[in-house]
Amino acid sequence: MATAQTSLPLPVLPEGWSAPNDFKAIGVLSTPNQRNLEPVGPHFLAHARRKRHKRTFSEDERIQAQENVKKVEDEDADDISEPEDPLMLGRDAKDWKGQDHYAVLGLSKHRYRATDSQIKRAHRKKVLRHHPDKRAATGSSEDDSFFKCIQKAFEVLTDPIKRRQFDSVDENANIDPPSKKAASKSASAFYKLWGPVFESEARFSRTQPVPKLGNDKSSKEEVEEFYNFWFNFESWRSFEYQDEDVPDDTENRDQKRHVERKNNNARKKKKSEDIARLRQLVDDCLAGDERIKKFKKEARAGKDKKRLDREAEERRVVEEAKKAREEKEKIMKEKEEAEKAEKVEGKKAKEAAKNAAKKNKRVLKGSVKDANYLLPKGREVGAKRVDEVLGDVEAVTGRLDNEELAALAGKLNGLKLAEEVGAVWKEEVQRLEEEGKLKTGEMKTLGS
Repeated sequence: MATAQTSLPLPVLPEGWSAPNDFKAIGVLSTPNQRNLEPVGPHFLAHARRKRHKRTFSEDERIQAQENVKKVEDEDADDISEPEDPLMLGRDAKDWKGQDHYAVLGLSKHRYRATDSQIKRAHRKKVLRHHPDKRAATGSSEDDSFFKCIQKAFEVLTDPIKRRQFDSVDENANIDPPSKKAASKSASAFYKLWGPVFESEARFSRTQPVPKLGNDKSSKEEVEEFYNFWFNFESWRSFEYQDEDVPDDTENRDQKRHVERKNNNARKKKKSEDIARLRQLVDDCLAGDERIKKFKKEARAGKDKKRLDREAEERRVVEEAKKAREEKEKIMKEKEEAEKAEKVEGKKAKEAAKNAAKKNKRVLKGSVKDANYLLPKGREVGAKRVDEVLGDVEAVTGRLDNEELAALAGKLNGLKLAEEVGAVWKEEVQRLEEEGKLKTGEMKTLGS
């Protein structure tokens, strides 16, 4: 390719121009300074991180992506976080109609109350955790079946029509009615157990808001409004979600019409069963509602005042009699317990006295033994002497009561000499002889 060159003359300087001669400096340059420049910014930080941990670009990007996922999960670990069921993780994506879409996204506790924002956040969290690319990067061999379940759940729950159809058959959002026994345990139990049941059913109402069950302080008008509403309940609930799949091939139109008729009949049957179920539920609640009985009773109060007064008096008499009977039984029981305790204490006292008497008798026998059976120290004691002394001791102790035994044992306590011990025994024998408990001369060794 040829090039063309063009010469242009410099502009002509104006007349009288004398800049080189007239130039005057108005300042001077400063002396140069040595300054250190430090690298900053995200790219330098990434470079420093790779150098420090000795990573390649791909390794660092993968690790950073994992940390970002964990950060997102931690940020969303508030109201949309729940443990994942291992059985759910192994579901077949083809059986998407049988899966719990809310459980797949971790929204089991929210269900039909879940907002669009919560559904999107839950979907984002699940995708970041179970995306096939992430699984492959971490070396997991798990297939993408559960990821397809996640996508299907998101598709259903973000489509208002499909979500409404699924909510119609979401049995996990239903609350079973309480048993008659459970609801009648207390005045508050009825409203506490039945209230959530009707709040759950209220999600199918075409008319909003739905009257509340109330409590025992609700007026007659409020109660009548509640039951009138539910006896005339208009439900938008449908059962298309459980339809059998209609074949798409146009060649078999008869089969397609047959399946459609079959689905329509099934929907009507389920709708009728649901209406009957709801009617039975309202009847059961009405039957156990004490407010209805109270209102009927108040309505008959004017006509049946005498009968009600008589019944009230009878109830009062019965209650008073019951109370008096219970009080009497209580007094009798306390008396029996006191007598029983007294017997136990008496028995313990007798046992203690008996044990003390045995101990004192041992002390008395030991006193004569320690005093060499009342013979001078060093003198040999024969068997006859032992028998005579112990016989006299038995005779004396047999005529003493527990207090006298204790007193005699106290006198003999610490005495070891035969003369001292013998004197105490002689004094006791003389006392017994004076009181007539012993015959004079009956003692062979203690009285002499």
